[in-house]
Amino acid sequence: MQTRRLGKDGPDVSVICLGAWPIGGGMGVIPDDQAIATIHASIDAGANFIDTAEGYQTSEGVLGKALRGRRDEVFLATKLTGDHSLEHMMQAIENSLSSLGTDYIDLYQLHGPHPSTPIEETMVNLEKLRDDGKIRYIGVSNFSSEQHREAAQYGVINASQPRYNMLYRKPEEEILPACLELGIGVIPHSALAKAMLTGKYRPGHVFPTDDERFNKPEFENDVFIPAMLVVEKLLEWAGDHGHEGAQLAIAWTLANPAVTSCIVGAKTPEQAIYNAAAGEWSLDENDMSEIAEILGDFQLTRF
Repeated sequence: MQTRRLGKDGPDVSVICLGAWPIGGGMGVIPDDQAIATIHASIDAGANFIDTAEGYQTSEGVLGKALRGRRDEVFLATKLTGDHSLEHMMQAIENSLSSLGTDYIDLYQLHGPHPSTPIEETMVNLEKLRDDGKIRYIGVSNFSSEQHREAAQYGVINASQPRYNMLYRKPEEEILPACLELGIGVIPHSALAKAMLTGKYRPGHVFPTDDERFNKPEFENDVFIPAMLVVEKLLEWAGDHGHEGAQLAIAWTLANPAVTSCIVGAKTPEQAIYNAAAGEWSLDENDMSEIAEILGDFQLTRF
């Protein structure tokens, strides 16, 4: 598995990161034994960077079970999902450490901005957690370029986790350039656009009610049908190059110079192994130019 430096002075991490939202039940409940097997398969395939969050349902707990005896094999990231008050942060970090069965978090991230607490105060508290040895590196998620710059005034940020994929390229305008300038490693989430880019689902598909995609407006026909016109062309291009849609989505994300690692969810060991292998495909300038022609000006407002 290839590795890249996370931020200007962070550690080397695998270019594929296992996103643990699905194994926590975010896209439908899955049995613990299946979730644990999926985690182990990802680690064994070299994708030993794992991302979860306080708010990912059962994710931290099942990860804790899976990592018994294997904690030292992974670079483990989680997020502060609730408010940024000192009281909540202290409670949240202890809950996460307990659920994950560890005494430190490699990368502790703010799940999103929370204006009710000044970012200066939040960063001071995060740096105290780092100084106390409870976390090693600090990250943010879903921050604007201005919020990155403000937070970076008060401490070192190693990672940023924006929503970014072939159908949602808005971060290229300001967020990715800001991260490059500030020396922040980008670890995009939603790289597969909730599986829209895989071609697995077609307009009219009905997701179970316990799947986050149930009733999502992005999967309504007025959005899904025009999106699939583009996706079908991407699938054809990938096939002509000996790959599939999910592999193309991952490789395209990793081709951006701002990107350190691509977060990809998995529900089964087979998916975890497949995702890890996709990290070996490198797209050149000609490839990216051809893909850009297919994408044109089409973008979704969220994915």
